[in-house]
Amino acid sequence: MKLVMRDSAHRYSIFDTAAGFCGIAWNDIGITRFVLPSAGADVTQKSLKRRLPAAEAGEPPPAVAAAIAAVKRYFEGERTDFAELQLDLGEQNAFFAQVYAAARRVGWGETTTYGTLARQLSQAAQAARDVGQAMANNPIPLIIPCHRVLAAGGKVGGFSAPGGSATKARMLELEGVRLSAPAQGSLEL
Repeated sequence: MKLVMRDSAHRYSIFDTAAGFCGIAWNDIGITRFVLPSAGADVTQKSLKRRLPAAEAGEPPPAVAAAIAAVKRYFEGERTDFAELQLDLGEQNAFFAQVYAAARRVGWGETTTYGTLARQLSQAAQAARDVGQAMANNPIPLIIPCHRVLAAGGKVGGFSAPGGSATKARMLELEGVRLSAPAQGSLEL
């Protein structure tokens, strides 16, 4: 019997986009973390290191380099699909993993609601709050497109990234989605 050891060491890269500095972390299985744009590389690095303190900066392997290129295209407003990227969600509970898989099927320029995702997962409409919790704890925003999941009635709903719901609305605008009510606050992306 051959025993295969998994390298669980995390590496990361900070990179500039049209919207600011993003961060991405990975291990030998796939992408493990993503940090949405901030104004400075140091802010992005601190955010990433807060969640992965032992991670070390590294040269992205080809699959991660392709993800970085896709993220750059996304923030330039180019139609981008992240569905094929390999992720490692680690020790996520089964429900959150199902929510993330369902969210990844929501494509560019499309939206859904927390309640709709709950029903797609054969949960009662009341599970919409649980879907919201999964989205709030999404370790790989954008790649797992939590910004495409709206509150009931097509309202923006919450967004735990810097800039809050204004960032969510701006990301949707990049995809051609026009929301009926403007988001509070502003963040230039």
